[in-house]
Amino acid sequence: MNTKITPGLKGMQEMTVTESDTASRYGSGLVDVFATPAMVAFMETTAMKSVAELLPENAITVGTAVNIRHLRASPVGHKLRCESQVTESTGRKIEFEVLVFDDGILVGHGSHTRYIVDKDEFLKQI
Repeated sequence: MNTKITPGLKGMQEMTVTESDTASRYGSGLVDVFATPAMVAFMETTAMKSVAELLPENAITVGTAVNIRHLRASPVGHKLRCESQVTESTGRKIEFEVLVFDDGILVGHGSHTRYIVDKDEFLKQI
């Protein structure tokens, strides 16, 4: 696919941790801190949005791999920032580095892979 997605392309989002983002709510833990599954979703969304405007008509990206480390707990009310950066773009495959910060402190990092697909064709296969 011919796209304008090249290594170095960056994305950024911010969010505030709410009760619905906690490990106790997700069932991934027993405390009211930012859940690892919520962090994964935050990273995926940031990466997805960073390339969405550059895709061909009717194309979307779908996540296929995530490899992250959740380094530190973030309580409800804390404001988080996620940064994504394209590290490789080959054909339909896009590789990202993803980072999450809580008040400037790195609380999560890793890699994420997405593939460009035609939305209609993708939905036909389900």
